[in-house]
Amino acid sequence: MLCTGEGCCQAPIVAVKAAAVSGSSYSVQIEWFGRNNRSADEERMPTRVFVANKGWFENKKVSRQLLYPKRSPAKDVATGVPIWLSWEFGQDPSRNHRHSNISSSSTVRCDDDLTQVGYTCYCKQGYQGNPYIPDGCQDINECELPEDYCPGGVCTNTIGSFDCGCPPGTHGGPVTLKGISVIIGVSCGMGLVILVLASLFVSKKLKHRRTHMLKRKFFEQNHGQLLEQLVSQRAGIAEQMIITLEELNKATHNFDKDLVVGGGGHGTVYKGILSNQHIVAIKKPKKVIPKEIDEFINEVAILSQINHKNVVKLYGCCLETEVPMLVYEFISNGTLYDHLHVEGPISLSWNNRLRIATETAKSLAYLHSTAAIPIIHRDVKSANILLDDTLVAKVADFGASRYIPMEKSGLTTRAQGTRGYWDPMYFYTGRLTEKSDVYSFGVVLVELLTRKKPFSYLSSDDESLIVHFVTLFLEGNLLQILDPQVIQEGGKEVQEVAAIATSCVKLSGEGRPTMRQVELTLEGLRASEEHVLDKVVAKKVYNNNIKVGVQSNTLVRKGNEGSTRRYSMEEEFILSASYPW
Repeated sequence: MLCTGEGCCQAPIVAVKAAAVSGSSYSVQIEWFGRNNRSADEERMPTRVFVANKGWFENKKVSRQLLYPKRSPAKDVATGVPIWLSWEFGQDPSRNHRHSNISSSSTVRCDDDLTQVGYTCYCKQGYQGNPYIPDGCQDINECELPEDYCPGGVCTNTIGSFDCGCPPGTHGGPVTLKGISVIIGVSCGMGLVILVLASLFVSKKLKHRRTHMLKRKFFEQNHGQLLEQLVSQRAGIAEQMIITLEELNKATHNFDKDLVVGGGGHGTVYKGILSNQHIVAIKKPKKVIPKEIDEFINEVAILSQINHKNVVKLYGCCLETEVPMLVYEFISNGTLYDHLHVEGPISLSWNNRLRIATETAKSLAYLHSTAAIPIIHRDVKSANILLDDTLVAKVADFGASRYIPMEKSGLTTRAQGTRGYWDPMYFYTGRLTEKSDVYSFGVVLVELLTRKKPFSYLSSDDESLIVHFVTLFLEGNLLQILDPQVIQEGGKEVQEVAAIATSCVKLSGEGRPTMRQVELTLEGLRASEEHVLDKVVAKKVYNNNIKVGVQSNTLVRKGNEGSTRRYSMEEEFILSASYPW
C-alpha cells in the first residue's frame, strides 16, 4: 500500500551520514488531528512508528505478521518491519511511585508491557485525554453527541457515563444506535440459526417419510403381507421372521465392507449381530426376478419350518429393500471346500470326510422327504456345506432352492446351480426333481474321495472329473485318481463310497438312488466296526436298492472287457457333447 496521509503518514530522513557524524538525532512526535472528532474505535487504535528504506512500505499490508515478525529458520532473517520504534514508561525504581499514582486514578488503566520493560496507560471508558498527566483523562459528555449515544431520548450526562430516558409522555427503553445494531444483528443471527435448524428438521422429516414410503413400497412389492399370512399361524414366529432394514443396518454397521464374509454370483454375505444377540449371516442378493417373488416368499415360509441340526437355520428375511435379504445362522469355521482344498498333502481325515458326507446326506434326505413340503436344494456343492467349530456339517445357501408340491413328482424351471455340480438331465430338460440333488451330492462324494475340483478338472483324455472317475471305477483303477490320504487312511469302505458316488451320478435320474437310501448306506458304513468287506459291499448296496452294476474290484477286472464300456459309452457321448462341466 502507499501511505497517502489517511491512516498513516511518512517523512524522509535526510543527511543520515552527516547527522551521524555530528552526533545529531531525530525526534518523533505523533498527534491526532481533529482530536475532538475521534471516535471510540479510533481512540483504541494502536500507534506504530518504524524506520525502513525508501519504497519498502509500498505494496505491503499492515498486519500482525508485519509488526511482530518471526525469524525464518532457514534464512535466520526477519521478514517484518526492519526497525520498529516503540515508547513506554520504563520500570525505573525511581518512577514506580508515578506508575502507582497514575494507575490508582479512577479514570486511568495501566497495563504492564509484555516485554516487562515498561507500562502503558489508557483512559477508561467514558473518558478521554492524556493518561500520563494528573487529571489528564476527562469525562466525555455523551449528550453532546445524542445521535451516537441517545437518539430520540432525553440524555443526562454523568461522570464517566450517561443516562438516556424517554421523553415526557412516552414510555419504553431508548437505546443507542449501536445497541439497535447489536440487537438487529443478534436477532438476525438467531433467526438465521432457527431457519437453518428448521430446514434441517423438515428435510430430515421428509427424508424419513420418503424412506418409510420406499420401505413400504418394497415390502408390498415383495409380498410381505403374504409372508405375514403364511407365518402368522404360528404364534410369535411372524414378528421374528420379518426383520426390518433398520435392524440389519445396525447389525452390520450399515453393511460395512469389513463385515463381508463371503460372496459370489448371487450376492454378498455379511456377518452381523441382531438385537437379540444372535450372530447371523445376512445374504444380500444382487438381483431377483419379479415373477419369482411369490415363490421366494413361499420358500421363506417353508424354510422357516426346517429344524435340523445339519441344516443352517433361517432366522428370517428383510423385505424393505428392492431385493429381499435372507438372514441365516452364522457358521464360523468356513466351508467343506475350504477345508478340503488346502495347500499341502494333508487335508480332512478320512473319518471326518465320511462323517461329513453322512451328515450332508441326512440333511438332504430330511429336505426331500421329512419336511412338511419336499424341498430341493438345487445347488448342492462343497462350498455350500458349512462346518462349525467341531466340523459338524450344515447345509447352507437355499437361495436357489425350490419346493415340490405333494401332487407333483417334479417341476420345470430355469436351470440353476454351479458348473461341475449340475445334473445333466436337469440342465438339458429343465425338469427339477429330488434326483437333481442326488447327482450333485454324488459329485461332492467324488470330490471327497479325490480332492479334485469338479469345475476345473480335466483328465489327459479331456474327460471331466465325473466321467473320468466313473471310467476308472468300472475298470477297477480307482487308485489312479483317489487322494493319497484316502488310500492311506481309508479301509475297504472307500470302495463302497465310490460305488455310491457312481450310482448317484448316473445320467438317468430314475437310475439314481434316493437321498434316504444314500443316508442309510453311509450310516451303515460308519456303524460297522470292521468297516466293509469285499463280499459285503454288494449285499449292502442292493439292500438299499443302490445298484451300480459291480460287486467288487475283482469282478470288475474279470468282466472288464466290454462291460464297463457298455455302461459308459452312451453316457459319455451325451455328457461330453455340450454339457458345460
